[in-house]
Amino acid sequence: MTKITAAEVNKLRQSTGAGMMDCKKALVESEGDFEKAVDMLRKKGQKVASKRADRDTNEGVVLAKTNKDATAAAVIMLNSETDFVAKNKEVISLAKSIIDIAVEKTPTTLEELKNINMNGRTVEENITDMIGKTGEKLKLSYYETVKGNKTFAYTHSNNKVASIAVLNKKEANLIDGAGKDIVMQIAAMAPVAIDKNDVPQDIINKEIEIGKEQARQEGKPEDLLEKIAMGKLNKFYKESTLLNQDFIKDTKKSVRQMLAEADKELTVTDFKRLTLGQ
Repeated sequence: MTKITAAEVNKLRQSTGAGMMDCKKALVESEGDFEKAVDMLRKKGQKVASKRADRDTNEGVVLAKTNKDATAAAVIMLNSETDFVAKNKEVISLAKSIIDIAVEKTPTTLEELKNINMNGRTVEENITDMIGKTGEKLKLSYYETVKGNKTFAYTHSNNKVASIAVLNKKEANLIDGAGKDIVMQIAAMAPVAIDKNDVPQDIINKEIEIGKEQARQEGKPEDLLEKIAMGKLNKFYKESTLLNQDFIKDTKKSVRQMLAEADKELTVTDFKRLTLGQ
């Protein structure tokens, strides 16, 4: 039987982040072959992933970032089973590495992101390795990206909600402040569209039906239901479309007015928002 030293166990532990006993067992079973032991621990991670495939992943880390010249931005969600693991420094570090590679490579889909090479292995394989360390299911659930003249990104301090947005100009008076305010607004107020004309028709239809039913329940006459519902729809536009929302830093003005103060032609051309539990 190959003798395994404490130094070898510690080296494997430092390299993989796996538990001490798991490292010792892997070295014993691999007869001291370091690379084989690493592979065994990775396989353990894959087995953990398979065994916990049916577990819910409602916690996690949400991060957003722009690339160096601010022409592209990305937001990702790496889910975990518990908040404890979501706050693990290695898990947060992994999420940061993923968002870094996302803004560098700007893949078009989540699957493309999962298959990008990161430190000699795919993003998905790196996640599987981390499952082996935490013993808990992890899943890269969402990835969104935007591109344009100037992008901005915001991650809330608790890493549970993040947003990205594009402005139609690269340079304008106070544009950096306006951009930062926009992504904070999006994170805080969860708009469904940029302006009322951008709201999907199915959402409009649903809001009209809800408005009619509310009025009906209040005993309003049938011939007035449509008019009342349209009034409620206009309220929905004000509360749920970005440019028409009250600006969170000064509710006496709308977001549209805030942007106009920076530049009369400044507007938002695209945005994305991710939050845990969506």
